[in-house]
Amino acid sequence: MVMTVEAKGSHAESVYLEKLGEELTHRGLEAFVMAPPGRVPSLYVINPAARALEENVYAGLCSDGMYWFWWSWAERIAIVDDIDQAATTISRVLSLPRKD
Repeated sequence: MVMTVEAKGSHAESVYLEKLGEELTHRGLEAFVMAPPGRVPSLYVINPAARALEENVYAGLCSDGMYWFWWSWAERIAIVDDIDQAATTISRVLSLPRKD
């Protein structure tokens, strides 16, 4: 039996999150699109070298009419068309501190 349950949000949001997840995976992070029933889809990102460094990233339409990636605390990361900038920012935030 196959059951389909709609998640909140648009299909476009999931597509943007999947693209970002692929880029983050290439950079050594783990990323999974999560779309539970009745919830807005998110990208769960983990630093495998320090599993406590994790975050949920969202894609959503902003008041300027453009789709942006967002941190879970409702701060913009980058416009969805700039996957490189978004991945760079997320990788930096979830990186281990440098030892001097």
